[in-house]
Amino acid sequence: MVTNEQLYILVGIPMLFNATLIGLVIAYINAKIGKVESKMDARFDGVNARFDGVNTRFEGVNARFDAIDRRFDDMRDLWRAELRRVEEVLDARLKHIEERG
Repeated sequence: MVTNEQLYILVGIPMLFNATLIGLVIAYINAKIGKVESKMDARFDGVNARFDGVNTRFEGVNARFDAIDRRFDDMRDLWRAELRRVEEVLDARLKHIEERG
């Protein structure tokens, strides 16, 4: 016959051993995953640096387009002023013609 203490030892030791093995396996897997994450972070840091360079280039392109937009706005304002001046001249000539006729 087996006493209670022997039963506890027969059941408890394999459970503790299995728990220890599972803990070691989980720690090993976490270490491997951490290593892969650090490699991926290192790779993506290089990629992020490249994208930062691209963003810098796009900022330069955006500045150029902003300058072109300002030039178009200036030209539009100039044309409006010129057309207003032409309209005033035509109105003055029509008034002159109407006053004569």
